[in-house]
Amino acid sequence: MSQSAHAYAYLRPSAVLDGAAGRRLALETSGGATPLGAAAHPRFFAGFLAEPAPAAAALLAVADVAAARYYQPQLRASLDPVVTANGDRIRFESFSGCCGVYARLDVLAAGLDGDEIGHGTTNVDVNNPLREALTRIGPAEPLHLAVGPDALEVTTFDGPVVEKKVPLPERWLRGFAETQVTAAGFDLRAELPAAEAVRFLRGLPRGGGRSGSRTVQWVVPAGRTLRPTSRPVPGAVCLPGPERLVALQRVLRHAQALRVYGPPVPGTGPTASAWEVVLPGMRLTLTLSPDASRGFSGEGGVLGALARDTAEPDADLVAALLAWEPRIEIGELAEQAGITPARVRAALTRLGTAGQIGYDAAEAAYFHRQLPYDAGRAESGNPRLKAARALVAAGAVRLEEGGSLATVTVDDHIQRVRSDAAGAVGCTCLWWAKYRGGRGPCKHVLAVGMVRDGAAAAREGTAPGGVAQERTAQDDTLREGTR
Repeated sequence: MSQSAHAYAYLRPSAVLDGAAGRRLALETSGGATPLGAAAHPRFFAGFLAEPAPAAAALLAVADVAAARYYQPQLRASLDPVVTANGDRIRFESFSGCCGVYARLDVLAAGLDGDEIGHGTTNVDVNNPLREALTRIGPAEPLHLAVGPDALEVTTFDGPVVEKKVPLPERWLRGFAETQVTAAGFDLRAELPAAEAVRFLRGLPRGGGRSGSRTVQWVVPAGRTLRPTSRPVPGAVCLPGPERLVALQRVLRHAQALRVYGPPVPGTGPTASAWEVVLPGMRLTLTLSPDASRGFSGEGGVLGALARDTAEPDADLVAALLAWEPRIEIGELAEQAGITPARVRAALTRLGTAGQIGYDAAEAAYFHRQLPYDAGRAESGNPRLKAARALVAAGAVRLEEGGSLATVTVDDHIQRVRSDAAGAVGCTCLWWAKYRGGRGPCKHVLAVGMVRDGAAAAREGTAPGGVAQERTAQDDTLREGTR
């Protein structure tokens, strides 16, 4: 597994500070992106938390996930949470070291009382003394929140006094991309009131052994609660590795409701799901991969979009129109960019491989963030995508007459890819027989899709990259005006 060193640089450690004006939660920021460009220590907010105790507990839950490995827990992990300011809210995100749990805390406008919320993305320092201080935050005392240092502090410090270097595996980067694709297929499956939510979550196992985390449960809505079921019956939601919801225990005394999200039609095998605790002015969500021993990075949900010829140029166009929106409107983006909604979604998926797009199941909408990764890095490291491109380059794909069947010659054997009018595909290979598309398309399906896109582009008079040879003046003007 390839990885690189990721460096955080902070002016000082984050801390809970006591002063004449009361207690202050100072979250120090590392280098990040803002509307004005890169910033060493961006400042996003200064004001008060409307509900200090729930906010402190929820921040600890996000930090718990960042420091945890739910599979092979003996291996330590630590990645400082990502914070994004979207103008009307602040989001804190983290991934577990095993890449199987994604945590996000959305502190909404109702949970903040202060100056304007900025725009941008950075990392925030979460250290052990801060964690201990957050556990002592009481519900009655006011708590001032500062995300980032003020201008005076930035100019008076000679340089970073706190530096961290952590290994950053490629699979964590791919995990950010896969979770937004996965969550975009979720529907709200159940909502429990506070008392039932607490009862259900407290009844889950808290153990953490390697074998225990392989447990897969199914639950089905029953009145105001959830009852277990032994199989994925209609309406059921998968709970893979229920021990992985342990971080939610921190916020149970503040919970107002529990919302559960999952795919609308469960398959025969485990699926991902999202578990959202509604807090005063906040939402804390944990999204679980389908298997505790398998992180999000290998799910393959982004491959179809990455394989499309138009994805890269469309992504460049769409990226120029984003501005840390808390809700990305697909139809509005399609109109502005002059492309179809389907191409916008594919472009957003590609941008997601660079960490620029997330998905909020509670609002059924994408949101913009800006992580310091590039889409090509995730694409070049994906073995199925590389294998598919090699098959196309070798001329191994042959489209049969009628278009519903294609053959792919691999060494001395042939795989057949079949598609129907509804867009459903299948392949005769062992990968497809094992996963049935549950972990994304196989290399043969990807290769056939690439050849079909190329054939369609040739019929429509488009360039090899998928961009029309004669781009309209409106598109050119839009590109220039957004640079």
